[in-house]
This record gives sequence, C-alpha cells and structure tokens, in this order.
Amino acid sequence: MTLSDMFNIGLMQGFAGLSLFAVLLLMGLGLAIIFGQMGVINMAHGEFMAIGAYTIYMASTFTESHWPGAIAVYFPIAIVLAFFVAFFFGWIMEWALIRHLYKRPLDTLLATWGVSLGLQQCFRTFIGPKEVSPTLPEWLMGAWAPIEGVDIPLNGLFVLALTALATGGVLLAMHKSRWGLRVRATVSNRVMANATGIDTMKTDRLTFAIGCGIAGVAGAAFTTIGSTGPTSGSLYIVDAFLVVTFGGAASLLGTVVSAFGIAQTQSITEFFMTGSMAKVLTLSLIVLILMMRPQGLFASKVRR
Repeated sequence: MTLSDMFNIGLMQGFAGLSLFAVLLLMGLGLAIIFGQMGVINMAHGEFMAIGAYTIYMASTFTESHWPGAIAVYFPIAIVLAFFVAFFFGWIMEWALIRHLYKRPLDTLLATWGVSLGLQQCFRTFIGPKEVSPTLPEWLMGAWAPIEGVDIPLNGLFVLALTALATGGVLLAMHKSRWGLRVRATVSNRVMANATGIDTMKTDRLTFAIGCGIAGVAGAAFTTIGSTGPTSGSLYIVDAFLVVTFGGAASLLGTVVSAFGIAQTQSITEFFMTGSMAKVLTLSLIVLILMMRPQGLFASKVRR
C-alpha cells in the first residue's frame, strides 16, 4: 500500500468520523440543554432520536403511497416534522413526569429509563421489531470525488450541513433569544429568576421539549447513514452522555469539541483494529482525561 493510498484511506475514515460526529453532536446538544442546563438525567433521550427517525420513515412511506412525485422534496419537510413530533412528546413527558422529579437526579434516571423501555416496546408493537429505512431522495445518493481515490458520500455532506445549521441555531437561540436569556438566568439563580418575573417552570418545560426536538433531528440525520429499529436510539445514549460529560456538562462549546474528538478517534482507530477495541481505546482516553480534569474540557462557572 502506497503513501497516497494511506492518505486517501485516512481522509475517508476521517469523513466517516464526521458522519458519526454529526449524530453524536446533535444528540449531545439535546442532552447538554436538558442535563447541563436543567440537571435532568434523561435516559429516554435515545428514544426521542428514534421518534425522529421513525417520523422520517413514516413520512417517506406516506409520500411514496399518496404523493410519489414529491419524493424528491419531502426530506427537508420531514426533518422539520421530526423536530416538532419529538418536541411534542418531550413537552408531554416533562408535564406528566419530569416536573415532579426536579432536584432528584436518581429518580429521574430510573423514571426515564422506564420510559425508554416503554417506548421501545411501543415501537415494536405499533411499527414492528424489524429495522426500517426510508426512501431517500436521489440528490442524497452518490458521492463527490474531490480528488482521485477519495469518494465522499453526498448524504454525509448533507448531514454535516444539517448539523451545522442546528448547532448554529441552538447557540444563537441560547445567547440572543428571550428563551436563551431565561434559561441562563434560571441556571444562574433560579430564585432570583423567579423574583424578576421569569416563569421558571414554563422555561424548564420548553427547554426539555427543545432538547427532545433536537434529538428528533439527530434521528432524522441518522436515517441517512443507518437503518432504524426499536433499540437504535439506546445504542447512542451512552456515547451522547460521554460527549456531554467530557465536554463539560453546562458548555455547548464543549459538547461540539468533545463530539468531534470522540467521533474522530473512534473512526480512525477502527481502521487499525476491531470496532470493539477502538471503542475501548476511546473510552480509556476519555477516562484518563476526566481523571485529570473531572469538570470536563470546558467547565462553566455558574452560581448554584
């Protein structure tokens, strides 16, 4: 194998890592908002990713059956729908369950784990136990060859663009919108936020629902690189928590950096060893770094 071949393989492995980075980042952003800003351990977060993925699949099936001419344009609309479907279920979950468990992190962990198992069974019952995949538009097929020997899938480029758009939107909303101001005020000092007229309960509910909606967008991105089954979301929940913890629980910038580092390390090492060993190596590096810096890469200083 020549040096040029090694370089080309490294580029393609690195881009494969970018696809994983996109899904992990979208999952991590939702968790960073819910866990980092609210202190809620949402073990059902992966199932909201699956809700988004199944929304894309059902939109694809509906379009093929009733409006086949629109198969080329349905996908962006379905992504928006995936956000709002996951947002709706997140709103209901916060109202029915989470609002009763604030400041009880162990209880939220156990309760949301139960919700996770229940949602997986709902997927099996109402959609089916087999993995499914939507029909993707033609413009997502094929590859772009910037140089000879390097083929970059178009669906991967689309996922990266979607991730950049979602990440920019979250960062802009967090620092420039009234919702972001209320969230930051609530995190900084909940008592004072209430005293200034901020409805912190409504802010919590909206924040939780937005985090779940972003997980739905992660599910939409996931459908372009893999098939969806009842347990697809649960396969990413541990990695998503690692992204948030490693980056710093209350830092959105840390979430971006840690998602990139974890995805690239895992993807590149998978070329030289088995997938299991690559994951072990990645986890070992994370543990070593967290031992030296327990607060994560970008710890936010807030008043509690």
